[in-house]
Amino acid sequence: MAKTPVTFTLNGQSKSAFADPGQNLLDFLRRGVGDLTPKFGCGQGTCGACTVTIDGETRLSCLVLAETVYGREVGTAAGLADGAALDPLQTVFMEHFAAQCGYCTPGMLVSARALLDRNPRPSREEVIEAISGNLCRCTGYEPIITAILAVAEGRARA
Repeated sequence: MAKTPVTFTLNGQSKSAFADPGQNLLDFLRRGVGDLTPKFGCGQGTCGACTVTIDGETRLSCLVLAETVYGREVGTAAGLADGAALDPLQTVFMEHFAAQCGYCTPGMLVSARALLDRNPRPSREEVIEAISGNLCRCTGYEPIITAILAVAEGRARA
């Protein structure tokens, strides 16, 4: 079968690459365009390690066909920082020890940024709901929730 050309925007930059028939977005991002921040966790949409945004909405890239992002905006954790300037979420994740092994961190950051972009002042319950699709086996979630709330409450350094 023939490969499908896919032109899309990744973290604000235009990208074009060829997708294999049936290739998922996670594999396409990692192998096709070199963005290694979405992680392969379960491959079944249950862990959240591969979370990205598509047109601002969080999606599990292991469950999305690569060809469906043609003409769309895809965001990953690689797009959070502005050069050397970290996103406030990245800073507070470090300050609050919200990343231990770091495997879930890109997906957590993408989910948290999507939440804060649509609701800059979420409640604790809304934060918990927003990250509920992201599994973490190291932190116990409390440092992650505290970090996200620190940004929401303006207690984080930019």
